Formats: sequence, structure tokens, C-alpha cells
Amino acid sequence: MNAERFRVEKDFLGEVLVPKDAYYGAETVRALENFRISGLRFPHAFIRALAMVKACASLANMSLGLLDKKRGEAIYFAAIEVVEGRMDEHFPIDVIQTGSGTSINMNMNEVIANRAAEMLGGEKGDKSLIHPNDHVNMGQSSNDVVPTAIRVAAAEEINKKLIPSLEKMIRALELKSEEFRGVVKSGRTHLRDAVPVTLGQEFSGYAEMMRKGLSSIVRASEGLLELPIGGTATGTGLNTHPEFGKKVAEYLSEKIGLQFKITNNRFEAMGSQGAVLEVSASLRTVALNLLKICNDLRLLSSGPNTGLNEIEIPPVQPGSSIMPGKVNPVIIEAAMLASCLVIGNDTAIVEASRVGELELNLGNPLIAYLLLQSIEVLSNALDVLSEKALRGIRANIDKCRHYAERSTALITVAAPLIGYDKAAEILARAQREGITIKELLVDTGYLDRGTAEKILDVEKMSRGGLIIPSSFRKEE
Repeated sequence: MNAERFRVEKDFLGEVLVPKDAYYGAETVRALENFRISGLRFPHAFIRALAMVKACASLANMSLGLLDKKRGEAIYFAAIEVVEGRMDEHFPIDVIQTGSGTSINMNMNEVIANRAAEMLGGEKGDKSLIHPNDHVNMGQSSNDVVPTAIRVAAAEEINKKLIPSLEKMIRALELKSEEFRGVVKSGRTHLRDAVPVTLGQEFSGYAEMMRKGLSSIVRASEGLLELPIGGTATGTGLNTHPEFGKKVAEYLSEKIGLQFKITNNRFEAMGSQGAVLEVSASLRTVALNLLKICNDLRLLSSGPNTGLNEIEIPPVQPGSSIMPGKVNPVIIEAAMLASCLVIGNDTAIVEASRVGELELNLGNPLIAYLLLQSIEVLSNALDVLSEKALRGIRANIDKCRHYAERSTALITVAAPLIGYDKAAEILARAQREGITIKELLVDTGYLDRGTAEKILDVEKMSRGGLIIPSSFRKEE
């Protein structure tokens, strides 16, 4: 053994060599040796939340007279250093680990204990000053701490990142809806001609999709504010003060600015991940709607010479390594891939929520990673899409009008006048002979030119309602 590189720590299984400069200890080293699986590490958002739970736990234990001020303050300030991101390199263990998250909980306990020991004049590995279990983990179990940290992290990320990103996208869509309110175009259903709409109406639909998605996320995230902390191993609260959980929730609320509270049933909150499932489902819904919007924008901007080319997406980079001058909708496609990731993560979260029996869900580490990844990726995708694509979209007004006036679905407005069957015959003949519906309706004598011009006005049709006056309607 190289004494300059390692220190020796002991647990009930024996001696363990720990890198001398590492703030983690024996249990983390064992986890590193056991779980060389994915190479995935917990995101800082989770590490920050778990450390904040530990900081607030130290405050709670001090206020309840269970932890002396000297140790308690050292633990608190060491935990805050972790919250600030100053110790991130000391959390190396794999996301794929024991299902309760005991390994990441002990990783946190060891890092805080060793840093707190240093603050008190001791050295790393000296458990006589600050013990990772007895002091840092006082009144806690991995079984209540990890689910609590998941909820705290997700609630914080949703409020600080995702909600502002959604609001930004909604505003961008609303502005485009207003800008394009007078741009008439052909509607399309089944990718076939349909009655006219405006580009503004289409964008208003996109904005409403995101508004409803935002409302769903806000509602679902309320469940994240109910914490199981204080339940310890099985939800009974054995080995912790009856007021401990409530105190931790109060301190978390004060430090983070969200209104956390203790769940009314810790058995549910530790045995199930229902609150997280609701949030993940709402993220999936937003991702599905985002995917639909991006698909539409990509189709509407297809071309420039052989597609619809009804809108133009701002060019941001060359699109092809072989075709000179080609520009692709790369921002839109990136947002589509982000949506796919969120949708896939939701499926994995559902499966992870099924793991475990009786008093404990055993998918917690994976759920933490996937949920926070979904929030992060979705937030970033919405920001990039709003800033680099939506704001700069331009309408090709003439092209939109061209398609609207040549849509086969214009015959729809004549059906109340001449009947469905006759209208179908007119359409078939117009397509066969290559003339417009308007011209054929006039040539066949069904309408005079003035009436044809009036009822086949695509702008009026885009506003809906009854176009043909009752005096012109076909009598049954």
C-alpha cells in the first residue's frame, strides 16, 4: 500500500483503502467496486437537494436538542459547501446501485462528515469528531431521505427552470399567432386538402397545447412538496424525534423558497412513487405535444422548392456534408430528439416504480436520474427552440394563399347549396379537367360569378360559420 496515496478505513466488513484526498469513505469505495455498470453519475441537482436535506436535518436535530451546536454547525456548513457545488467530484458512484439509494446516501454522509471533521480541526476518516451515521444521518434512513431528495430536487428544477422555459415558449407562440392571424392557408387533415385556416390559428393551437401542459405540470408538481422525511426505515419514524420531519420540511421551505410539508402518510410516500409518476406523465404530455408542434413546423417549412414552403425557419448552420448550400431545420429536429428522450424516460420511470415490495420502492436512484434528466433536457430544448427557431419564423404569405385558393376542400362550402353528391361530382370533374372549383361552379350554372366569389372567399371560410345565406340553400 502507498501511504501517500491511500488511507485505511474500517467498517464491519473489514479494512478498505480510500484515496487520501477523497472526502468519501469506505462505503463509497465499496459501492465503486460493486457498481461498475453504467458510468452514469447523479446530476448536481440531486446532489444539491440531498445535501440541503442533510443541512436542514442538522438544523432540526440541533433545534430539538439532539445534536450539539459544535457538531451541528460543522455538518451544516459542510453540507452547504456541497450545495454550492464545491464537492461534486467526490460523488463518483454509479446511478445503477442498490434500489434504496443507500450508496448515494452514505456517499453524502461520508463527504459531509469528513469535511465537517476538517472544519473542527480533524482529518478525513476520523469518525470520532463527526460520524457519518451517528451525526450526519441522525434520525434518518436512506429510505426516507432519498425519496425526499428526489422530490425536493424535482420541485426546485421545475420551478426554477422548466416553468420559465414553458412560459417563454408560450409567449413566442402567442406572438407568432398574432403576427400570422391574417395569413390564410389550406388546412390539412390526413395530409390531404381541408378547408382553409389561418397560420395564426395553427399557432394559437400550439400555444394552447403548451399552456395546458404548463398547467398540468404545475398541478402535478404540487405533490412533490409532500415529503416522507421522518419516516426512517419503514415509515413508522422509529429512532427519530416525532417533530424531526416537520422541522426539516420547515427549514427546507425557508432555504429553497417552496412550501414543503410532511406527507400525511409516509407509508404511501416511501412505498410508492405516485407523485413522481404524475410529474413524469405531465412531462411526457408536454414532450408529445412538442413533438407534434415540431413535426408540423418541419413539414410546413419543407422545401424550399419541392415541399410546402409555407413558413421559413431561421438558418443556423449548414445542413449537409455533401449537398452544398443545404440548410436543415436542425433546432426543430433537436427538440424532437429531446422529446423522444423524455417520452422514453417516462417509460423507464414507470418500470422503475414497479420495482420493490411492501414498505419500499426500489427504483429510487434510477428514478432520480431519469426524472431530473427529463426536466433538464426539456427545459433546455424549449429555450433553444424559442430563441433560435420560433422567434424568427416567417410566413410565405403568397405560397399560403396559393394553396388555400387551390384546395379541393373549397367545394365543402358549396355542399349546403347543391348537395353533397353534386358537390362530389363537381370536385371530381374539376380535378379531371384541371380547372378550379370556382370556375366549374360558374360554368355549370350552379352559381353566378358574384355569388361564387362571395362564398368561395378563403378568408371568410377560415373564420368558420355559415357562408351561404339561407335563401341560397338547397331544399331537401
